[in-house]
Amino acid sequence: MPTETHTDIASDVATDIITTADLSDLTELTEPADVSSEGTVVRAAAGRGSTAARGAAASNPSAPPLSRRDRLVLFVLCAAQFMVALDFSVLNVALPVLGPDLGMSPAALQWAVTAFALPSAGFLLLFGRMGDLFGRRTLFLSGLALFGAASLLATFAWDPASFLSGRALQGLGAAAIVPTGMSLLTTAFPEGPLRERALGLSGTLLSLGFTVGMVAGGVLTDALGWRSTMGLLTLFALIVLPLAPGLLPGPARSGADGTARPRLDVPGAVTVTGGLLSVVYALSTAADRGFGGTDVIAALVAGAVLLTAFVRIESRPHGAAGAKGAPEPLLSLSMLRRRTVAFGNLAGLVTFSMMPALVFALTLYFQEVLRLSAFQTGLVFGVQGVLSVLAGTFAPRVIGRLGAHRALTVALFSQGLLTATLLFLGTGGRSVVLATVGVALASMGHLGVIVAYGVTVTSGVPDDQQGLASGLVTSTQQIGITLGIPLLGVLATTAPDLSVGVHTVVGLDAAVVLAAGVLVGLGLRRRG
Repeated sequence: MPTETHTDIASDVATDIITTADLSDLTELTEPADVSSEGTVVRAAAGRGSTAARGAAASNPSAPPLSRRDRLVLFVLCAAQFMVALDFSVLNVALPVLGPDLGMSPAALQWAVTAFALPSAGFLLLFGRMGDLFGRRTLFLSGLALFGAASLLATFAWDPASFLSGRALQGLGAAAIVPTGMSLLTTAFPEGPLRERALGLSGTLLSLGFTVGMVAGGVLTDALGWRSTMGLLTLFALIVLPLAPGLLPGPARSGADGTARPRLDVPGAVTVTGGLLSVVYALSTAADRGFGGTDVIAALVAGAVLLTAFVRIESRPHGAAGAKGAPEPLLSLSMLRRRTVAFGNLAGLVTFSMMPALVFALTLYFQEVLRLSAFQTGLVFGVQGVLSVLAGTFAPRVIGRLGAHRALTVALFSQGLLTATLLFLGTGGRSVVLATVGVALASMGHLGVIVAYGVTVTSGVPDDQQGLASGLVTSTQQIGITLGIPLLGVLATTAPDLSVGVHTVVGLDAAVVLAAGVLVGLGLRRRG
């Protein structure tokens, strides 16, 4: 009886995942004329630089179905994103067990989260641009290797210092994986239905990873201990890393076309990274101690100063592209002036800040007001995860019918209006059903925003700037996740009556999302 290889097994898994997500009909791909019929999505992408090639690739109805290699590419990139999303939430419920085991005080436990959040948000923009300049594949693989090694260190940590070091290195690896993985995906699949569906799967797994982490963290901690949560991440890295090198395209050789080797914008890198680190530290710390602390205020001021300096640095001319000694700008301000980039990221910031805050408040509501157990609460969010998968399946079709701009506006209004239905929550048994259905349907709108804003921001961006666009998208995600709970979650925890506090959070959440829907709809409205 023949033995299946590692690649064959992974290919079958990838096929099952993609088929389940209704992506098996991704048959719109056609290779450019200079690529053989045996070429794959990735090989075609290596030579795909023109809009005409993208248009041809997306519009030819006689294109062959995705090959096993194509499915593996999609599996590797989406599995890496899922792994990082899992890390955002899988450890949360294990903290009460982790602290006594490692000798960490309750006050120090916040660093289990902050140590990951700081580098994962602070270095996203820098690593996204470095991938553009020096090779996305190399940085992606390096991030995977670092993430796997750091997860192993966290799994076998023997004291607080070793554990927090592992978490910080996990965050650094995630900062390399997320923007380069997304830019590899957007350059591997051409604009149009193919990219929309690929981003739909990626967005689905991003949302699902956060939800699965909440449920799996509790199950694993109860059954195997807190170390198993970090071991799960190590296992993911060990599955993805061996597959990636042979599937992803290598970078073009610098200087092969006669241009000078690109140089990184060091002043821009220092100021934006320092600014993001300061802001994320302030928001993460404020989530537990409030905004009145001296260190929080100092970090916010430092972040504002550094980010202002970054804008001034990037507004200066950097010299002609490829000119000797002229560094490439870390962020082209002309990109931020694109309406699709500006308003698309506004939508992303709002949806990624409001939905985690809503989930946080409802977690308290389920257990403190409705008296659900932790397991029952996990089941409620399990329903949310299932409907998010369905939303990820249908979002590309909605984008195909309405266009990314209108779909983004519709999704924001859906999330806002469905969140508003939770204002009718009470304390009776029917509220469990209303809360389960309401948060699940609101999450479908949230998932629609994730997919539509990813398509909106990256559409029309040249391939050599996809890492920059992806870095903006992922930085928006991380800052949004960090921002929502400190700003809104505190309203639930500090209110004299938790039920009143939760209703306040729900009302503000819905209002902010609906206001964003109005702004984005007007901002992206087509000019006559």
